[in-house]
Parts: sequence; C-alpha cells; structure tokens
Amino acid sequence: MSTITQQTEGNVLVLRFNVSKIQDNTQIDVIGQELVESAMQAPGKKLLIDFRDVAFMSSAMISKLVTLNSKCKASQVQLVLCEMSPGVHEIFKITRLTKIFNIHATKDEALASLDG
Repeated sequence: MSTITQQTEGNVLVLRFNVSKIQDNTQIDVIGQELVESAMQAPGKKLLIDFRDVAFMSSAMISKLVTLNSKCKASQVQLVLCEMSPGVHEIFKITRLTKIFNIHATKDEALASLDG
C-alpha cells in the first residue's frame, strides 16, 4: 500500500500521507522518492502536500522534505505544505524550516496561495 495518495485539483497536484507516523528509514526512502517523482510531474508546476494524518515524522523525513524543496526550486515547482498537527508544526518552527517552507493551516489557504 502506498503511503501517499495523489489527486489533482485544478492545476495543483495534491499529495496526502496515509500514515500517522513516518519514522521507518525504508519507508522514508520510498516516500522521499515518491515525493520527488510526483513534484517533477506536477501539472502547472504546483504541488501541495497535506499533512493532515501525520502525527509524527523523524528527522530523516524532514531531511527528505528539505531535499524536495531544493529540487522544486531548481525545477520552478511551487511547493506548499498544509494541515500540520501542532507537534509536526513545532518541529518546523524549532528547526526554522518555517522560514524555508510555505506552510498554511488549511488546505484551502494553501490552494489559494498557489493561485495565479
């Protein structure tokens, strides 16, 4: 079973995690590869990642997201994140990744930020 579901909303590719804990290194490698492959195929070069079901992620997963962000910038893909639990969002704040990532509280806000 894939840990990520994909759907297209308008010209935005929306990815959503199907797991609450992302901590297994093998799983993280697979997720990282899926994220990069999806980003490079995103219609309209717009990618939204929905963290609604994620309660915990390891630092290795954070590293994969940083790599994804770099690849998105290099390929001119707009990346936004949304629906983070307070615990996951706190990790982004502590590591100052809130300054690097475009993070929104809701999916609607994230989609609106990609308009235009």
